[in-house]
Amino acid sequence: MKAELTSHNQSPRKVRLVTELVKGKKVADAIAALSFLPKRASMPIKKLIESAAANAKNLGEDVETLRVQNITVDSAGMIVRMMPRAMGRGAPIRHRKSRIKVQLSADAK
Repeated sequence: MKAELTSHNQSPRKVRLVTELVKGKKVADAIAALSFLPKRASMPIKKLIESAAANAKNLGEDVETLRVQNITVDSAGMIVRMMPRAMGRGAPIRHRKSRIKVQLSADAK
């Protein structure tokens, strides 16, 4: 019961704020919390958790008993552009990207 978003155009530091909110929650509770969270990363993470739940359903798991066991956010590289500066110099602009991995597990109760 895994799903992965390989290239999300937002910095990992900002995405981790959202993922820490749903770590350890039941899938239904996590989706409900993300639906009302006013952060840009909440909708892609919500879709990713729904995708992992659909993968589990295809494998025959009961979706109501699933929990977000682990969700990790890593760097997926960056897009570097140049910003013109004084005296003909250029300064880099680093657009960071995130790789998000979700793992669901059946509830132990």
